Amino acid sequence: MIFKKRNFIDNKEIFAVKKVLQSGILSKYLGEPGKLFNGGPKVKLFEKKIQKYFKVNHALVVNSWTSGLICAVGALDIEPGDEIIVPPWTMSACITSILFWNAIPIFADIEKDYYTISPSEIEKKITKKTKAIISVDIFGQSADMEKINKIAKKYKLKVISDTAQAIGSKYNGKFSGTLADIGGFSLNYHKHIHTGEGGILVTNNKKYADKMRLIRNHGESVIKKTANKKDLINSFGFNFRMGEIEAAIGIEQLKKLKKILNKNIETANLFKKEFSQLKGLSIPKIRNKATHVYYIYPMLIDQKKCKFSKYELQNFLEKEGIYIGVDYVNLHLLPMFKHKIAYGKKNFPWSLSNRKLIYKEGICPIAESYKKKNFICFSMCEYDYSKKNIKLIAKKIKEFWKKNSN
Repeated sequence: MIFKKRNFIDNKEIFAVKKVLQSGILSKYLGEPGKLFNGGPKVKLFEKKIQKYFKVNHALVVNSWTSGLICAVGALDIEPGDEIIVPPWTMSACITSILFWNAIPIFADIEKDYYTISPSEIEKKITKKTKAIISVDIFGQSADMEKINKIAKKYKLKVISDTAQAIGSKYNGKFSGTLADIGGFSLNYHKHIHTGEGGILVTNNKKYADKMRLIRNHGESVIKKTANKKDLINSFGFNFRMGEIEAAIGIEQLKKLKKILNKNIETANLFKKEFSQLKGLSIPKIRNKATHVYYIYPMLIDQKKCKFSKYELQNFLEKEGIYIGVDYVNLHLLPMFKHKIAYGKKNFPWSLSNRKLIYKEGICPIAESYKKKNFICFSMCEYDYSKKNIKLIAKKIKEFWKKNSN
């Protein structure tokens, strides 16, 4: 079965890129004080468009969401040995952005129904060293930001919202990613909208925005202008800058966001119609007061009601030319947390001798069980599923279900 690859790039982006090329300005940053510190005309225009679209005070673009996470953590005055609570189900950049600042990732399990970090598990993991929470709006909808922000306020913590997979979704009427101290979105090629590679940071806090701009563009070159400020601990930066071509593409992609999300929701509704009656299969649940934009279509197989494993279903479908995802990484079980590393125990917090106790199997039982036994999904941003495609997929799955279920 051949699925058409999704492509929302058309003549609008081509024309925008052509204009940038004709201008000769492919980038216009300078790592020194002045008007060019924050980039060229397309970058600045893209940031203004984002600011208006998501109704935030500050927006800045970077060359990847990984860079964005490094900027976000660095903006919070995180010091070596500080702890940041993060879910095990997310991209590895969430933990590497913590480790980058010599802080320690502490994993809190996910919610059963929504796959996002569990507020009750967050509260169990808070210690005197805890300084922040990274909440991940995974698979297309927001984490429970009302509860998370309440916990953060209670313990005087900061919150970063990683909304890489849920751009345009809403929670309590506000855009996901805008409900934290700092939020942001990914623009890499398999997200809802993309610029090839890229990332967006949003915040309503000027101090955080200023710090992230310093980290984005060799901040050590301009820090002398504000050297009397005690809170500017991150006086160095990097080349995390987005170019003019990517910004021009991003401007056009942002215009299409609503249309793209509606397409995902329409496809998800067709999947729901086909799969909702299958015994032992749980389809996605949408949080109260939230919307879902379906980066993927996640489902769970109830092993008590089904004779087969998710891998047997996967093998059957692959023989029929249908790809279905069955795994999601558990970050706390990565090899990086299990082996001796080159850094000494004294100068790198996460190489402490007790790290195996912190990151051992069993600390996130829901996430671990889902990976081993229950979780399957369809990629919603990779393929342009037609109604005919969905009917054929459903037909094959129903055939398998009938043959292999109780």
